[in-house]
Amino acid sequence: MNQQTPLKQVAELAGLSDSYVSARGEDVTVSDETLTRLLTALGYDTSSDAALIKSAQKKHKPDVLAPVLVLRDNQALEIALNLGVSARESDFSWRLDTEQGEQFEGYLQSQVIRDERKEGGALVFSLPNTVPWGYHTLSVFRKRRKSPYTMQLIVTPTQCYKQEVMAQGKKMWGPSIQLYTLRTQHNWGMGDFGDLKQLVADVAARGGDFIGLNPIHALFPANPEAASPYSPSSRRWLNILYIDVSSVAEFSLSSEAQQRVGSTEFQQRLQQARDAHWVNYTEVASLKLSILPLLFDEFKKRHLDNNSERAQVFLNFVEQGGDSLLHQATFDALHAELHAQDDQIWGWPVFPEQYSSFDKPAVRKFMAKNRDKVHLYLYLQWIADGQIKEAQALAKEKGMSIGLYRDLAVGVADSGAETWADLGNLCLDASVGAPPDILGPLGQNWGLPPLNPQRLTASAYEPFIRLLQANMSHCGSLRIDHVLGLLRLWWIPKGEEATNGAYLYYPVEDMLAILALETHRHQCSVIGEDLGTVPDEIVGLLHDAGIYSYMVFFFETSKEDGGYLSPRHYPEQSMATLCTHDMPTLRGYWHCDDLKMGQDLGLYPNQEQLSTLFNERLTSKQGILDSVHWHGCLPEGVGHDAQYVPMDTHLAQALQVHLAAGNSTLFSVQLEDWLEMDKPVNIPGTVMEYPNWRRKLSCNLDEMFAQENVNRITSMLTETRSKVV
Repeated sequence: MNQQTPLKQVAELAGLSDSYVSARGEDVTVSDETLTRLLTALGYDTSSDAALIKSAQKKHKPDVLAPVLVLRDNQALEIALNLGVSARESDFSWRLDTEQGEQFEGYLQSQVIRDERKEGGALVFSLPNTVPWGYHTLSVFRKRRKSPYTMQLIVTPTQCYKQEVMAQGKKMWGPSIQLYTLRTQHNWGMGDFGDLKQLVADVAARGGDFIGLNPIHALFPANPEAASPYSPSSRRWLNILYIDVSSVAEFSLSSEAQQRVGSTEFQQRLQQARDAHWVNYTEVASLKLSILPLLFDEFKKRHLDNNSERAQVFLNFVEQGGDSLLHQATFDALHAELHAQDDQIWGWPVFPEQYSSFDKPAVRKFMAKNRDKVHLYLYLQWIADGQIKEAQALAKEKGMSIGLYRDLAVGVADSGAETWADLGNLCLDASVGAPPDILGPLGQNWGLPPLNPQRLTASAYEPFIRLLQANMSHCGSLRIDHVLGLLRLWWIPKGEEATNGAYLYYPVEDMLAILALETHRHQCSVIGEDLGTVPDEIVGLLHDAGIYSYMVFFFETSKEDGGYLSPRHYPEQSMATLCTHDMPTLRGYWHCDDLKMGQDLGLYPNQEQLSTLFNERLTSKQGILDSVHWHGCLPEGVGHDAQYVPMDTHLAQALQVHLAAGNSTLFSVQLEDWLEMDKPVNIPGTVMEYPNWRRKLSCNLDEMFAQENVNRITSMLTETRSKVV
């Protein structure tokens, strides 16, 4: 007999774990209060044990035909019908309508392979194993029943797509960048899609095969200082501040826009924004959003009003974007209007009540009254989409094997367009984060409402599919931030500390299969950011799915002696890198600038912990020097005692070449390390203490690629990678 309490029983049924293994390897029990609050957030009635059991029975009662079945193309196509024992097989027939327009049909009776109804199971029948990849609809008809039972049948490949050169073992390199950090003499104060095209040409000419991007998801044009690319308004649409305004077709046609931009005052503002060492998002937004509406006016006058060919392309984009695009445009237009009246309106939680969600009547009235304002944001999404498309097309034209790789953030902010218009796909009474670990004893709460796994299956994974399709557009690879979230996410009840959370498990096999299908459709490979506490059960799943692991050199040490693993022993199916956006730069790491800055910012509870971190850093540096020296990569003149060895050009290049000579198919570098910069772009755990997501590169792209050191390292990387077998 099951000795679990009703709470624990229902938690298990919901995929909610009542314990977890800490970073120290200890078993930690999740409190009953946390389980109760998370089950409430998932829609269970937790008012009493009886109510909880009753609501669970209702939620988990199987439909006659499940809403979705996901199968890889090597799996038997078996369909379960949850019927009573008295139901006669002869009363049923089936029809399969494939996505490709084919139709198959037959009678159930001749295809039954198991009848487990007497044991409380299902009646199982088989379909032909010749169904192609795709999203298909299965209908099961029953005599004397007016409407059929229906299921979405998703048939997928067994592995994610890989470019042919990846499958052939080509070793590639490229920079992973924060797009806003790029400096040129023609951007408007932050890196944009025009700068990206320039960087593509520069890197391709030097042998690079990809450019990695930070998430370029839609943020908050009316609240531009909410600049974290990992807390977007929506993951399906783009950050319109990345638009290269001068390259928009309507700019050359609008005399008013050209005159305004050409004015002395505007040019002075532009130059000040470019010269600033930190991105001033408020000023960038002010500059761009004073001109972009003029370009839309020009577009409306020349194209929309005349139903031109260009207008048709735009209207097709809007139609394909569907409700999600309309939600985004309406939110941005409404937010701009409300923020103009009150600059404290930072997101929809502080909107007036009548505007607090998309389905409010007042929002409909706003849309009708402000049609052009909403259409402006539709237009800006179209322009942004076209410019990123051009950047990827240029990368392929220049011979890059991958081109752009995009970054998919783990979730959306709880104050943006996606949550404002949500109809239950997201769980707004919870947020995701990370449990406590050695470096973060308080854990992390990212403030991102998670997808509800029960709604995912009920909707045949439609929100997940649309998300993948949006982010695989115009790129050769997709990096999935916190890819472990496909297996489980650390759920935290709304308003609670990260310590009071629990792991909720997701249908990982189905999600990986759908991911594989979309990668083949978009010819887009996948890199999974699998750092942190990695449960054993997902390591094999990710590998078998063809997802490239994310190997950060500083974290790849031997469990036996703590020494650094040779990059030649890294798995081929991986991307290797020295540093990431959440780490100090190479110079900052070596000189302990991150620890010194953390001390100044009060991030460490006591001097003892800080001293321990400094000692551990010295040990790490010594281990790195020993490993690089052992591999014969340490330049002459560089000492062997880490206490006295600074990070200079020679050592920085030696470390990059050392990693480039490794076995990983992909090797990523940071432009900051070419420029020997010390300040990070982001310090995890800080909000107001440090200006995250604002630090620019130290020089323009033209100046960077004119430097002898930069051209030397790009040549060394191309040569080294070409020699790796």
